Amino acid sequence: MFIDEVEIRVKAGKGGNGCVAFIREKFRPWGGPAGGDGGAGGDVVFQVSTNVDTLLPLYRKRILRAENGKPGGAKNCSGKSGKDLVVQVPAGTIVRVQGRDEPLCDLTEIGQRFVVAAGGKGGRGNQHFATSTHQTPHEFEVGKDGEELDLHLELKLIADVGLIGLPNAGKSTLLSRLSAATPRIAPYPFTTKEPQLGIVDLGGFRQIVMADLPGLIEGAHRGAGLGDEFLKHIERTSFLLHLVDIVPPDGSDPVENFNLIERELVLYSEVLAKRPRMVVANKIEMTGAEENLARFREALAGQHEVLAVSAATGQGLPDLLKRLLERSSELKGPSAKAW
Repeated sequence: MFIDEVEIRVKAGKGGNGCVAFIREKFRPWGGPAGGDGGAGGDVVFQVSTNVDTLLPLYRKRILRAENGKPGGAKNCSGKSGKDLVVQVPAGTIVRVQGRDEPLCDLTEIGQRFVVAAGGKGGRGNQHFATSTHQTPHEFEVGKDGEELDLHLELKLIADVGLIGLPNAGKSTLLSRLSAATPRIAPYPFTTKEPQLGIVDLGGFRQIVMADLPGLIEGAHRGAGLGDEFLKHIERTSFLLHLVDIVPPDGSDPVENFNLIERELVLYSEVLAKRPRMVVANKIEMTGAEENLARFREALAGQHEVLAVSAATGQGLPDLLKRLLERSSELKGPSAKAW
């Protein structure tokens, strides 16, 4: 199950109470106050890990608690601090306090850590309250409560290339041919109902991450079909690979289908609409593909280069990989991550 949004409550540990104690030992008649300090409460920490790729573990456990600090002891012994609760999250996780638009943090790098809820400070023992005129203090401090927050977590997948197009354009088939990914493939629309990632080997020790996103339809920016539920994942990609069925089974115009998806990108995000892209005409093995391809290339002349492939038979895929290789230096460069 792919879960990319979840609401949870996090509660950091409470600090331990300070201790009231006095030294009563032989040969130390004036030992005085010796109450130790309470330990600090544990923090709730989010850490980006490669071990998780969805928010499903957090969906199943809605309340996260760190350990409380232990109270102070006699003989000036401090209490043990509570253990931090380290929660593994996938790269691309955006954390917000519920009801606020401004992100609390945006976790994108493997190993990145962020304290989302700080543990409470431990209370002071009575050793700190002794003065020259108040030599037997019974005062102490109660440990502070840890932070408690209701959070909204949103996952936006991080990939080098995002596959976009109408349903049943062949995106899943293309991903399965270029990588070891095994997305579901079937001859009907909306086969892909959740994003799929695959690692494409370009040779020369170069690899890119490609994301197969569920098909878009008209009105996707408003939530039609699978809509903006998955459009957000495209925002993390360095560039887009727009796949077009050059011989649509419903008899529609490939040029109009291309323009439809382009309009949806503009309506969803002008920034996303300006993302670099490659246009790939798929299913060139079909009858009538040659004529449609010529007309399609003519319509996009001066705007986009059109590569022709058949994801089913493998025709044209070596040329596509070559072009991806040419772009790989840009993808891995610092300028690629415009998000």
